[in-house]
Amino acid sequence: MRLVPEAARQPAAPAAPRRLGAVELVPGRITAAVLSVAGRVLDRTESSYDAATAAPADIDRALAQAAGVFAAHEVQGIGVAAAGLVDPDAGLILEVNDVPALHGYPVTERLGALTGTGVRVEHRARLQVLGDRWFGAGRGRRTFASVSTGEVLGVGVLYDGEVMAPPGGRSGAHMTVSASGERCTCGNRGCWKTLATTGWLRARARAAGLGEAMSLAGLVHGGDALAGQVVEEYAHNLALGLVNVQQLFAPGLFILHGEARDGGERFRTVVEERLRDAVAFAGAERPRVLVGTAAVDDVALLGGAGLVLSRL
Repeated sequence: MRLVPEAARQPAAPAAPRRLGAVELVPGRITAAVLSVAGRVLDRTESSYDAATAAPADIDRALAQAAGVFAAHEVQGIGVAAAGLVDPDAGLILEVNDVPALHGYPVTERLGALTGTGVRVEHRARLQVLGDRWFGAGRGRRTFASVSTGEVLGVGVLYDGEVMAPPGGRSGAHMTVSASGERCTCGNRGCWKTLATTGWLRARARAAGLGEAMSLAGLVHGGDALAGQVVEEYAHNLALGLVNVQQLFAPGLFILHGEARDGGERFRTVVEERLRDAVAFAGAERPRVLVGTAAVDDVALLGGAGLVLSRL
């Protein structure tokens, strides 16, 4: 009879819970977080840099500071949600109009060296749709769109179970919606970004005599008829780009994140009605608009975690 040593008869120690790493890299700010596989943020940190004047070395320092959050955790991988144009295969941020130092920045190489774990990068809007797919209102759906609003504008589309990510593709912020519109940071005129971001809202509120640095929440809760008109105009401007997305890909469901959460039910309804009025949806799902429930700062982080889950 074979005797089993006492140590071998002891139950195995439980495996450590899996953790997911996520980083959001946008002009002026880097946020890093550790999340559970259920999408709960367990730990996070943030660093900053000057978007206009930073050199690549400044980006390196800010990234190293933010990456410190991973030192106390064993993560399965890290997903980076980056603004601008990215090359996921090469691990590069190719171009960010507002941050010259990020042009050609090797973010996966830098972050991998700092953490010793696998890193993938994707455009922020594309990762946001993965966050909704794994943790949000897109669960169980094979086709829908996830929308960033506020200072950053963009759309990610999940189509038949796959995130649409053509090489060189962007988020839609620079699609032309007004040929004679304002000059954009990209150099073109009439980009969707010039009409449907926080910058436009502040300028419009100021021009209407509603005060400096007015927020969407302030306009909504102010109760002023003129403020209400500005809010409705903002909702129509946001819908301009979404109409184009619906025309091309018919995602049916649009999940709004970011500043749109502060617009309330009226804001959501105006966007939805504009979509339904402007698009013939015979043969396609009737467009619906939902407002995401994730905290504003967590949307891209959930997407980064979703990228890790998708790779696993």
